[in-house]
Amino acid sequence: MTGPYPPPYGAGPAGPQMYPEPYPPQTYQPLGATYPGTLPPPVQYPKRRRPWIIAVVAAVAVLAVVGVVAAVALTGSRDEAAPSGALTEASAQTAIQDYLDALTNADVETVARHTLCGLYDAVNERRSDLALANLSSDAFRKQYESAEVTSIDKMVLSSPSQAQVLFTMRVTPAGGSSRNQPQQADEQAVAQLLSIDDEVLVCSYLPRTAGQY
Repeated sequence: MTGPYPPPYGAGPAGPQMYPEPYPPQTYQPLGATYPGTLPPPVQYPKRRRPWIIAVVAAVAVLAVVGVVAAVALTGSRDEAAPSGALTEASAQTAIQDYLDALTNADVETVARHTLCGLYDAVNERRSDLALANLSSDAFRKQYESAEVTSIDKMVLSSPSQAQVLFTMRVTPAGGSSRNQPQQADEQAVAQLLSIDDEVLVCSYLPRTAGQY
């Protein structure tokens, strides 16, 4: 091979060039190096509660609340009066006494309102009903001078608005009914009741010792 050797790699007309300097040495942290300072304490994560435990606790809480509400409602119901149209022993006694007072006082309109059993206001012609109420009142007054309901012996509900009631009344016999009859006596009777339009009506009345009025 003749002639001058080619210039070395990187050399040029301006003279030899310096090779680029290598990257500065990197400092690597070994995997097992010690953490600077003291390690923080391990974090204690709360244990997860099991779903069935949460459900049981929730159910017990609900039952407790329901029990308290029921107890309060029961206590309140004892103190508060029942609605006027509800069929209870108290409302039944009030309705029967109202009917007996109407018979005693010949209040035929009240008697007819009871015996028409909720139809009184819708009836256009009431003369026959008032005549029948007058007959019932006349028959009652011939037998009793007065009658007072003393107890409700049995109340059988056929529906929330209907009931059959066995009751005891303390009666004072009419003056001419019987000389040997005592001044006052307790007698039983049966009444058919209907709750309608926020009132309790005596649809029928049957003494246990006499006919129906």
